[in-house]
Formats: sequence, structure tokens, C-alpha cells
Amino acid sequence: MTEAKVTWIENQKFNAVAGSGHTITVDGDKQGGNSPMELVLIGLCGCTAYDVVSILGKKREPLTSLEVRAEAERSATPPSVYTEIRLVYKVGGKVSRKAVEDAVRLSEEKYCSVAAMLNKTAKISYRIEYSG
Repeated sequence: MTEAKVTWIENQKFNAVAGSGHTITVDGDKQGGNSPMELVLIGLCGCTAYDVVSILGKKREPLTSLEVRAEAERSATPPSVYTEIRLVYKVGGKVSRKAVEDAVRLSEEKYCSVAAMLNKTAKISYRIEYSG
């Protein structure tokens, strides 16, 4: 079982801790930490980045860097769920383009549990940029 909890600090600011023991500050006002919805996007970027690095490592591709950026739109009415998410993968190294495309596709379609959840409300698209 995975666990998490938040403890109120002040205003819209909370101290958050998960079962791993790592803490972060969550702030609905975005003054002293990320908002919960920003954390969802961070979770998506981290989940798919983990998959891509893992898959390319297993294929022994010479990956030297990876950045995953998310740009998202939310519905205008509550609950303001994400309706559209665009992921941009910036890949460094002399990696095979086919290997990268396969890794990204496998992450999005099979392995990334965060993407699987967000796909219930949002259309997720992606593009890959190569930095050499």
C-alpha cells in the first residue's frame, strides 16, 4: 500500500510526506511550494522520464540527457481537471531515433501509471526534440 499525508502549516500551505519519508511543501497559493495540480504534472513528467531512461538503458542506448516538459490545459469549470497535456521530450546523446520513439510510445501506452490515470480526462500528446 502506498501512503501519503499532509499537515496544515498556514493559509493554503501544507507539509507533505509520502511513505518514502521524503517531504515537500504543497501550496495552493503557489507562494511557498507547488500546487497540487502542478505536482500531478511533475508526477507525469517523472513517471514517463523514468520509463524512457529505463527502456533506453536496457537497449544500451548512449543517452546523455533527458528533459521532459509538460504544457497543460484545464477545464474552465470545477473540478478543473486537465483536458489536454502536451509532453516535450528533449533527448541528448547519439541515441537511435527509433529506440527513443519506441521508448516514449511504450511509456505512454503501457508503463506510465500516471499517464494511464490522466488519460481518463486528458488528451496526452507528445513530441521529441533531439539535442545531439
